[in-house]
Amino acid sequence: MSSGEQATSGWRHQQERSNLAILRLMVWISLTLGRRIGRLVLYGIALYFLFFSPQARRASRAYLGRALGRWAEWSDGYRHVLSFASTIHDRVYLLNGRFDLFDIEVHGAEALHAALARQPGALLIGAHLGSFEVLRAVGRGRAGLKVAMLMYEDNARKINTTLEAINPAAGEDIIALGRLESMLEARDKLDSGYLVGLLADRGLADEATREHAFLGQPASFPIGPFRIAAMLRRPVFFMTGLYLGGNRYRIHFEPLADFSRVESGARNAAIVQAQAQYVARLEHYCRLAPYNWFNFFDFWQKVR
Repeated sequence: MSSGEQATSGWRHQQERSNLAILRLMVWISLTLGRRIGRLVLYGIALYFLFFSPQARRASRAYLGRALGRWAEWSDGYRHVLSFASTIHDRVYLLNGRFDLFDIEVHGAEALHAALARQPGALLIGAHLGSFEVLRAVGRGRAGLKVAMLMYEDNARKINTTLEAINPAAGEDIIALGRLESMLEARDKLDSGYLVGLLADRGLADEATREHAFLGQPASFPIGPFRIAAMLRRPVFFMTGLYLGGNRYRIHFEPLADFSRVESGARNAAIVQAQAQYVARLEHYCRLAPYNWFNFFDFWQKVR
């Protein structure tokens, strides 16, 4: 592993620890103080994070400069961190079924429902962009829309522990990757009509990657999520739940590929094409909603 890969891997592990710590803090604040007072506390938490996480602050500024197409001001960085804290705060209420607190728009659902009408189950490939939890929560609150998540085992265990403290049922639909039965569990969920989601903007340190131009510079993206999609032979949709401020979210679905129709000889080419399309849509939404990108490390470091 190169020094760049080690640094990036370390930052990713550090970010996961930080995310979990912030999640636990926000759970306590949200359940103890309520949403209105909790949102006031967010401003102080965001300020603290901005002052005392200099490497994350630099990574935020570098990313925002690319996404905004201009120099990122201090206020841009603060808004970036505040958006992140807000989505974590809202997760507590979404997991508890408090949909009445939120204004959630859904775009592109027609194509998703059409795919589900042809065969049960579809894959949703997202990123650390906005809130995937808003989809899972809305899915639990609407009949006929069931959502499960595939994630790496260590992350799944840590996240499950925290989510179950909010709502014991929240961890039931998380499938840990890295086990022999993972793909069987995912296939069973799909056969039962579930939407199975996974994130494809970062992976493990030793995971195979492919470089794509992203916001003006090459970046490495893991191939694994698209290989999984090809193995499961289902339609694949790009998905993001953008945070719009206040209590507003907007969910987007866009078709990426349909591996149920791809012959084995054409699978590799279809994987390459699907990943390229994914990166293009990710860039589009990063420019559309730049403060929703929640990777607070140097995303481009690995390929320099």
